[in-house]
Amino acid sequence: MGWWQVDADTLAGSRFVLSPLAETFAGLKLLHAGTASHPGEREWLRRRLPGYRARLAADPVSALLVRSGLGREWIADFLTPTPRGGEPFEAEVARVRAARPGDARAHLRTALAGPLPAALERDDLPQRAAELLEYVWHETVRPDWERRRRVLEADVVARTAQVSRGGWAAVLDALRPGTRWLGDSRLQVNGHEYPPRAIAGAELVFVPVTPRAGWVSWEERSRYAVVYPASGVLAGDGGRVPVPAGLGALLGSSRAAVLVLLASPLSTTQLVAVTGQGLGSVGRHLRVLLGSGLVERRRAGRSVLYSRTAVGDVLVRGAGGA
Repeated sequence: MGWWQVDADTLAGSRFVLSPLAETFAGLKLLHAGTASHPGEREWLRRRLPGYRARLAADPVSALLVRSGLGREWIADFLTPTPRGGEPFEAEVARVRAARPGDARAHLRTALAGPLPAALERDDLPQRAAELLEYVWHETVRPDWERRRRVLEADVVARTAQVSRGGWAAVLDALRPGTRWLGDSRLQVNGHEYPPRAIAGAELVFVPVTPRAGWVSWEERSRYAVVYPASGVLAGDGGRVPVPAGLGALLGSSRAAVLVLLASPLSTTQLVAVTGQGLGSVGRHLRVLLGSGLVERRRAGRSVLYSRTAVGDVLVRGAGGA
């Protein structure tokens, strides 16, 4: 397994950041796989996959570059520059374009675990990669970036609250398959057999994305990143949770959806992100549910989290919900 030696200061100074490029690269991976993990992704692929495939069909070199760069165990490093936080997409993709051609070819050989195809022995690979990522961003991610950003921000709120309740170990164990806290200052980052890396004194960031994707990256020895999928309830089917008919008739479909979602603690911001309802509407639903004893609230750091009470659980399950 691959793991990093993390000292206490590095872990204490670590933070969550958002990255439009990481979200775009996760979208590229999803387009490449062509397989959805939930109905929302299935609809996204239905609308976006034909255009993506047509673009690659018209550019065989870039198509080969994608197949080679998304290796079986390792991604070509130049495709995933380590997020710094607060950068717009244009600044991030500029770092892909600025990669040295020789480095890009070396990274592809590592991803392939073998020789580079003759068609990729060229110097314009960083430019081609940047242009493809720009296509994925503008055509498939940017149109709904605001919704994605709200989902990612909501995930960060939830993870930060989890850190305040149970410490970093609880958060790291739940980030993604293959990532867990091993103890003795060791963070397992994947299940591959790679030598450990000592990252004491480096900047460590955690980066959520909405597709079910994840990877690690680093910038020399000064900055490291773990990219992970946002929690399922947030990144799922856009808040379209199944609401039992009887519960919807009793409470109204929008209020019932909020109650169903609160099987896990969520903040008002998270509920707005996953339901698509306005802040005022969510607030009114929460006030009614609180007054009825169906949900409760508690503070976690700077956030207020809402969850179902035992009475709320009985009502939802009695109506056939989860």
